[in-house]
Formats: sequence, C-alpha cells, structure tokens
Amino acid sequence: MEQKHPLPPFTLETAKQKIQLAEDAWNSRNPEKISLAYSIDSEWRNRSEFINGREAIQTFLSRKWENELDYKLKKEYWAHTDNRIAVRFEYEYRTADGAWYRAYGNENWEFDNNGLMTQRFASINDLRIEEKDRKLK
Repeated sequence: MEQKHPLPPFTLETAKQKIQLAEDAWNSRNPEKISLAYSIDSEWRNRSEFINGREAIQTFLSRKWENELDYKLKKEYWAHTDNRIAVRFEYEYRTADGAWYRAYGNENWEFDNNGLMTQRFASINDLRIEEKDRKLK
C-alpha cells in the first residue's frame, strides 16, 4: 500500500513538513513525481477547473507549465486538524510573451490514512507584475 509520510494525524511540525514537501515537489515541475502525493482518485478544484485522478493531475500540471514558464512557488502554513491542512501560497511565472504574474491563493487539503491527498481545493488570483517586482527567484 502506498504511503506518503508524514502521515495523519498531523501535528504542527508534521503539517509544516508536509507543506514543505509539497512546495519542493511543485517547484520541481515534474507532473509524474507530484501526482504520486495524491490518491488515485484525488479530487481537485483549481480556480474554476475540476480535476479527478492522478492521470488528470499529470495532464493538468503538464499543461500548466507549458504556459507558466519560470514558475517559482512559496507555500505557508495556515492551519491544520487531524487529516487536513490549509495553506496560503504565492507563485510567480512568466508567459511566452514575456509578461510576469504573481498568483496568490489558499488551498485546503484532506489526506487519507496513508498520507495521500484525497482532496485539494485551490482559490487563486493572478496579478500582472513587472519583472523588477519579482519576489521569488
């Protein structure tokens, strides 16, 4: 049986560890590696898009990074319970035409007993920025 440590129930320390692992994985921009942190039937809401399952997650992430170039993400702890974690995040990316954006948002995560994320609900807003105003490099 697949497991992704740390496992619930989360403490403050293990919740923050789980967040850092997620941040590191997403900054790798490797859809296959990232998808392994999610259950086979994981459910996502990302902005207005609904995504179900690892294969769909991989497809979504591949498409995302075809459009969001030079992607860099920072996640921060917000709250947790036994098997849920809430995070605040920001990331920056460049589009093919050279425009820079910073995206802000919140995510709510729910995990199964094996530490795989079963639900991810993300609310995200994008702000166009000048390259000189980038914070994440």
